[in-house]
Amino acid sequence: MHSFAWWPTLIVVMAATATDLRIRQIPNWLVLPFMAAGIAVSVFLHGWHGALQSAEGVGLGLVLFGALFLMGGMGAGDVKLCAAIGAWIGPQQLFLALIFTALVGGLMAVGWAVWGGFFGELLKGTGDLFLGRTRRNRDSAQPSEAGSVLQRKMPYAPAIAIGTLLSFFAR
Repeated sequence: MHSFAWWPTLIVVMAATATDLRIRQIPNWLVLPFMAAGIAVSVFLHGWHGALQSAEGVGLGLVLFGALFLMGGMGAGDVKLCAAIGAWIGPQQLFLALIFTALVGGLMAVGWAVWGGFFGELLKGTGDLFLGRTRRNRDSAQPSEAGSVLQRKMPYAPAIAIGTLLSFFAR
């Protein structure tokens, strides 16, 4: 299944990356049919075992990236994209893809912060995340520039795309 998933996955992650970079969104019309097709192809090729593998892949993507979404670390489109990828590649390869995604995303975040001139604030924000919400809520009373916050949000689809594609070569 994994080699069969290469081309559809490549096409969707490239399209998701393009839209995320351009409009900072990953559209439902792209990821939801991709997810449904992944489940359908898994069932067609592997029967109920394929359905279970797809469901586990979707669940893993939803749980891991859903937690990051709830913490405010990423958008819902990123969560749905990972779940859809999980429908195609299953939980084992998705777990590997998410490890690569985290590594690539971390490198991209550092580069984004250095390029944007807010690396020090990134380190402070990371410290706040590890120290808990209480400290973040106390600091949130300080005025911030709304425009700069929006400009600092990094599109994460490129990291998801690179991490996923690397997982194909690591297997």
